[in-house]
Amino acid sequence: MSIVLVGYRGSGKTTIGRLLAERLAYSFVDTDEWVVQRAGKSIKAIFAEDGEKTFRDLECMAVTDAVARARHVVALGGGALGRDENRVAIRTADAPVVYLACEPGELHRRIHGDPKTAETRPSLTHLGGGIDEIKRLLQQREPVYRQMAMLTVDVTMLSAQSAADRIMADLRLSNLPKAT
Repeated sequence: MSIVLVGYRGSGKTTIGRLLAERLAYSFVDTDEWVVQRAGKSIKAIFAEDGEKTFRDLECMAVTDAVARARHVVALGGGALGRDENRVAIRTADAPVVYLACEPGELHRRIHGDPKTAETRPSLTHLGGGIDEIKRLLQQREPVYRQMAMLTVDVTMLSAQSAADRIMADLRLSNLPKAT
């Protein structure tokens, strides 16, 4: 079994995913990191030089590869569930999906508090990455996040440790056998 984390950028998928993987003795894969490694350039550069379609095609390969693996915690890019192929791959893998919900204001604070954001993450609309962009994209994406999720955890006020504890408890992961 693998576990898939979904949510908007800045919701903590990578940080929480690494903690869960460590606690479960699973491997961790971030599909955005997979794309960057394969493309040899940042997501922002892929968007600028090759276009969003190329990024989404690479992301689709990453999602399909990642969810097919056993004993992995998989952090998906915020827009990955926008493609039918990715949703089908996740359902086929029968991996539980955890939606890390977060309020727009907190997402904005986290995103803009990360010094790497400007150099690695593109704006996703003409709104330039601000709070209005976050609200608009959440309005579009959240129904799909919720539809796919087995569990929703509001991480707005939670530390990464607390969020990982909650996921472990709610998915009853504490009793899973560890890898040998």
